[in-house]
Amino acid sequence: MFPAHRYYYLHNFRQALAWIGERYEDLLDHAERRFLVQFEQLPQLSQALTVRLLMRRGPWFRADKLAYEEIPDIGTAAAPLLQLGWLDAHHALSLDELFALHTKPELLGLFADAPIHAGMRKGQMLELLRAGCDLQQAYVRWNPRSRESAWRLMIGELCERFRLMFFGNLRQQWSEFVLADLGIFRYETVPFDTASRAFRSRADVDRYLALQACRQALGEGSDTETLLHAAARCASDNRWLERRRAKLLLRIGQACERAGDWQHAELAYARSSYPGARHRRMRVYERTGRFAEALSLALAAQSDPESDEESQRVARMLPRLQRKLGQPGARRSARLASSVARIRVDLELDLPDEPVAVERLLCDHWHTDTAPVFYVENALINSLFGLLCWPAVFEPLPGAFFHPFQSGPADLGAPDFVQRRAAAFEACLAPLDDGSYRETIRQRYADKQGLQSPFVSWSLLTERLMTLALECIPATHLRLFFARLRRDLKANRTGLPDLVRFWPEERRYELVEAKAPGDRLQDNQVRWLQFCVEHGIPVRVCHVRWRERPESEPMALPMPASRSGTAGAA
Repeated sequence: MFPAHRYYYLHNFRQALAWIGERYEDLLDHAERRFLVQFEQLPQLSQALTVRLLMRRGPWFRADKLAYEEIPDIGTAAAPLLQLGWLDAHHALSLDELFALHTKPELLGLFADAPIHAGMRKGQMLELLRAGCDLQQAYVRWNPRSRESAWRLMIGELCERFRLMFFGNLRQQWSEFVLADLGIFRYETVPFDTASRAFRSRADVDRYLALQACRQALGEGSDTETLLHAAARCASDNRWLERRRAKLLLRIGQACERAGDWQHAELAYARSSYPGARHRRMRVYERTGRFAEALSLALAAQSDPESDEESQRVARMLPRLQRKLGQPGARRSARLASSVARIRVDLELDLPDEPVAVERLLCDHWHTDTAPVFYVENALINSLFGLLCWPAVFEPLPGAFFHPFQSGPADLGAPDFVQRRAAAFEACLAPLDDGSYRETIRQRYADKQGLQSPFVSWSLLTERLMTLALECIPATHLRLFFARLRRDLKANRTGLPDLVRFWPEERRYELVEAKAPGDRLQDNQVRWLQFCVEHGIPVRVCHVRWRERPESEPMALPMPASRSGTAGAA
């Protein structure tokens, strides 16, 4: 028998089932309760095989292809599962499913009498055979000469529901346990109470699954009117489910726009409260010549914008709409645009021999021991914010944390995320006033090292970078950065300048947005640059141009900059 740690995945799965049974017993039906009992009664090897199959892509598996060192006899382990009906050796499978189970040489043997040959691609073989064969039959009928079996996993849908109830989403897989056990992912420990449940009723689970089915159908090009009706049926008083529904409606509207279906696009956007839906509805009105309605909605957004991003978009749209209606168009303010122009600097560099990001080139060009430069993009300010405000971000409010494998709160993108934690955020930011924030951030950097966070980039935030930032960036500037982040966490976490330059002896710094030839500022970058200029934060936009090279020398184009939020130091 193998030692217990070889079955770590089974241990974790059993913990998840116990968690579900304890926290969601009132939401389970008879079949689900029976599964929990029967699973516990299975031999260990049968339990292990069940979890192994659930962690793989199914639902079909060939018995002869299953091999696990800690499960020495697959047949013996599978026998109780076949008896329970969790595995089915006689279930009919289609030609497509059969092809997915076999390699091309094996299929040539199975269909030796068919007009296929080794020169064909597997897809061509399937297409040819499918034209004359649409039947479904048991594996033994497809492959009568084989003594091996193919099993269909019959509990996949039930366990998908369990996975959803445990994680609160279908994005995370059971393999998350494995990554946690190996130390690859580590999570903050958050206390849970009875209010910390992803789902309050069985209907909540059903609605989530229905929304997921709609999202999948949208990706497959299903009829949008049908999807709109399906989305309407998913309405609930569960706030985070309603946010998912609002996002789905936004996606449906975008799909309608791409198809030129303006009627359903307008309907989808009108029903969606997701950020950006109101602006998209303005665009639909404009595209369909309904300028008065577009202007009315734009003026409403101007007086009560949902975000800085919407304000920026409306400011561009209003003069255009007013002109189309024959009204005196309001002048777009040139003050902010000119403020960004004033911080522009142009720099000429040699074109590199090998492709490299322009940000890296600037790091190399400016970096010295006494004035170090780091390529940080969004990661530095976000990381400092994440460390200082760690207790607020991980405050265990209802609807925030559902299970022990969350990198951040589930309501992070909700409009009231900061409002719900207002007191906690103020307490976290208070050290900026008395100077103790440096020690607070350093201590948290040590205490929380490596724990998953939606803000902290551990791979970038070295101790040296953190120390330089705390010594050179004034507390007043950090408070300004953090205040803007809190105003709209979703939108303002991105768009920060690429580079940070430090002059430690002078205890000063500068942010730099790097632009290669032909590269333009994005909207979120413009918003951050304008914010910095307005508040006296040292910032520049550096436009790089290439020195001309002799015609005989080869040219290498610079690599595009990463927009992932991860970067590195010079």
